[in-house]
Amino acid sequence: MIFNMIFAINPLVALGVVASTAATDAAYVFFTAAVTSRRRVWAANWSAIWYMLSAFAVISYTENAFYVVFAALGSWLGAYASMTWLRHAKSLPLPRHDPPPRHDPP
Repeated sequence: MIFNMIFAINPLVALGVVASTAATDAAYVFFTAAVTSRRRVWAANWSAIWYMLSAFAVISYTENAFYVVFAALGSWLGAYASMTWLRHAKSLPLPRHDPPPRHDPP
């Protein structure tokens, strides 16, 4: 049965799964960076992009479970590439979070 699944792989779909999961993982990394930087709009944008991109991969490999291998490869590539980009990007310093000042009663 696995033998039949391997030979039923469409190379273009496999490439699409790799690309979509790579982009999905990159979006997840950028989403996490936006959350830790407390950037609400960017976190919401990356979250929406993340879910939209994941749809193609999920739909693709539900028809053939062997596409999960390509999804894992794309996931690894996306996380690695986006972390490399974040490391080398000139980013603003993270905003400092100070608690509100305390007002003691007189």
